[in-house]
Amino acid sequence: MSESPVFEIVCGAQSYDWGKLGKDGSKCSHFAKGLPNFEYDENKPYAELWMGTHPSCPSTLMATGQDLKKYLKSRPELLGNKVVKKFGDDLPFLFKVLAIRKALSIQAHPDKQLAQKLHSEKPDIYKGELFCCDPEMAVALTDFSGFCGFRPPSEIASFLDSVPEFAAVVGESVASSFKSKFGSSSSPSEEDKKAGLKEIFTPLMKAEDKLVQEQVEKLVKRVEKGDSGLDKEESELIKTLNSDFPGDVGIFCTFVLNIVRLKPGEAVFLKANEPHAYLDGDIMECMATSDNVVRAGLTPKLRDVPTLTSMLTYTSSPPSEQIMNPVGFRSTKHTTLYDPPIDEFSVLLTDLKDGETEKFDAVEGPSILIFTQLDGGAETARLRWSKGDEAIKREGQVFFVGAGEEISIEAKGGRVIAYRAFVEA
Repeated sequence: MSESPVFEIVCGAQSYDWGKLGKDGSKCSHFAKGLPNFEYDENKPYAELWMGTHPSCPSTLMATGQDLKKYLKSRPELLGNKVVKKFGDDLPFLFKVLAIRKALSIQAHPDKQLAQKLHSEKPDIYKGELFCCDPEMAVALTDFSGFCGFRPPSEIASFLDSVPEFAAVVGESVASSFKSKFGSSSSPSEEDKKAGLKEIFTPLMKAEDKLVQEQVEKLVKRVEKGDSGLDKEESELIKTLNSDFPGDVGIFCTFVLNIVRLKPGEAVFLKANEPHAYLDGDIMECMATSDNVVRAGLTPKLRDVPTLTSMLTYTSSPPSEQIMNPVGFRSTKHTTLYDPPIDEFSVLLTDLKDGETEKFDAVEGPSILIFTQLDGGAETARLRWSKGDEAIKREGQVFFVGAGEEISIEAKGGRVIAYRAFVEA
């Protein structure tokens, strides 16, 4: 068994209905093609590539086939003393690649206190108990779109005026009250905004299926005729969502939640108890290691509307405020840091031109590194560390880097892009 602090790992590809098909360029299937025992099917949806120790899809050591979680338990020095003391003898994060063909559910992740309560009351549904807070961050690999957080109430009020189907679903009295409080001439307090968002979102998500389906049908007909008054982005989204989830209440979230669009390298951080739904694109996602998610729309899975509507913070902001601003990382020249306001993880993006090398000082915790782009082809990138070095053979190759280990990445033949998730206590 290799005792190197840096070693390649084998990750698992997950197939879900919302994933991109292999033939349509799913990053997940592209990255998984070089893995042992991976069988590619161009017509199969490849949704997620999991890198970490989560029991639902644990990574293994390429050299030995040993379970990564068990290996780390036997070598806690790879996690680092501070990380073990704070998080225990396991990775506190799960790193993923997501390839999204159609919308994921309208959802939110519970904070620690609520997650523990849900786990104790419904352990068969809400399984996570160690890392109970489920914040997550997404960095775009391709153009990406998603619902992220609530729109400002004034925008929602304008939709209640211009989209009668939306007003009908929430109820005319609720719509009238909301418009009077948050119309263009009002100046509500933050607490009033939060209360108003809860008052509009709750009846929307609890609306009777028959009513929702009738109003969606009316709205889609107007959109298809081109007389809905909505802009092109909103109109196209409504048609797409209705095609994938006919008559679903989540379609009306177009008027309640921000539509955030990212270019490659841009990122959003999704706090606990904040509503969101990924819509389209390929992303790197990092999240706390847990199973906790509460869903209420755009999904065939279990919906828990009462929990979702009661748990949200109901804060609002424009789409621009959802996008994270990366910063330089320590002494590096070609690496940016995405550092969300949590302890469980941060993510690095290294972007090298031909001939450039990035040297990293030791990180006081474990990390997982994936090479996502090799413009020069096989073996045009090289990873070096204290006890060895390795030519990178393909896009999607993944390595574990132990705590306290200095590494360097060299581009020799074309552009090289790599993402690295890490934790320091």
